[in-house]
Parts: sequence; C-alpha cells; structure tokens
Amino acid sequence: MALAAPEREPSAAAEERHAAVEDAFEALSAAAPEGWRVELVEGEIHVVPPANGDHEEVVSELSGQVRDHRKDLGRYTNLGLRLPGTAAGGQVPGKVIPDLVLAPKGSFSGSGEYHDPDPVLLVAEVTSASTGGNDRMKKLRAYARAGIPHYLLIDREAGRVTLYSDPRSEHYARSSSADISAKISLPDPLGFDLDTGQFPLA
Repeated sequence: MALAAPEREPSAAAEERHAAVEDAFEALSAAAPEGWRVELVEGEIHVVPPANGDHEEVVSELSGQVRDHRKDLGRYTNLGLRLPGTAAGGQVPGKVIPDLVLAPKGSFSGSGEYHDPDPVLLVAEVTSASTGGNDRMKKLRAYARAGIPHYLLIDREAGRVTLYSDPRSEHYARSSSADISAKISLPDPLGFDLDTGQFPLA
C-alpha cells in the first residue's frame, strides 16, 4: 500500500500536505501489527509485512560475518533512519528501517525512533517480493541522497549482491556485483570479503 504526496504545490499547501503525510505515517505506524514495518520513502508510505525465514537467515549470516571481522562495529536491525526528502515527494523526510545498519558502536544512543544517518558506514537491504522494487530504486536514491557511504543490496530474486559506493546527489558513482554464492569485497572502512555462499536463495 502506498500513499503519495503530489509533485508540486504552493508553499502553504505543500506544508499542509507534508503534515498530512506525516500524520498518516504516524497513524499507520501506531496501528501496524507487531512485526510489520511502516516506511516513508520519497513521499510515499509503504507498509511491509514480516520477513520470511530465508530473508532473516540472510540478515543473520551477514550480521555474523561482520561480527567475525569487525567486532568494533555496531550491527543494528530494526533501527529507524531519517533521510532527506525530495522535491518530487514534497520534501517530506524519509523514515526507513533497513535490514541492517553498520556504524561505530554507540552511534545511536538516545530514545528517538529515527536517527540521523551521518554515522552510518553501510546499510544493507535483502529483497523480498514485497520490498524488491523499493530496495532497487527508491531506497537506492534515498541512501545516496543521505550520503550513506555504502549500500549493500542482496537481491535474492536476481541471485545477485551489489555494493554501491561513492554517493553523489541521488545516485552512487560506483558499484560492484557478484552472484550469490561468491565473495564480494567490502572496502575500507569495512575491509573484508563478504562470503555470500551461506545465503539461501529465494
């Protein structure tokens, strides 16, 4: 389900629409059943059902490999990030919950639900039938717009993993890909090879 803000409006009307989208987002977030995610990406609200077991196995394996190589990093799941808005979305700030966020430990202390993305070193998304389109397009733009250095997209449907880096405006200038089952290098400041051989396919 998606609710969209219009592309262009006069300032006062845009502010009113912005407030209406925020109110709708808060209401849906409060009403969502346990395990469901409500995200706001490029002015649209997306309600995402709970992930299946294979999805969670991938997230767990990814988190475990990070722990084995970089014990100094925090590995965050169910962490809300606040992202810059877009003109097309009426400048409504994004609110997302990535599958995994890597950042120095202690980066997100405090009680807020959505955090500034400045400390983030990498976000990872694992696709599913309900999220794949957003993960491949809207979130790709949103994470680049936020200046997040690395975006790891694990595309189970395509059987590919892609690391995006060097964010510039609404895109990443660099990317590298590998089949799920191969290794892909995570450059500094991560500095290790991710072995996707243990990732279950869709």
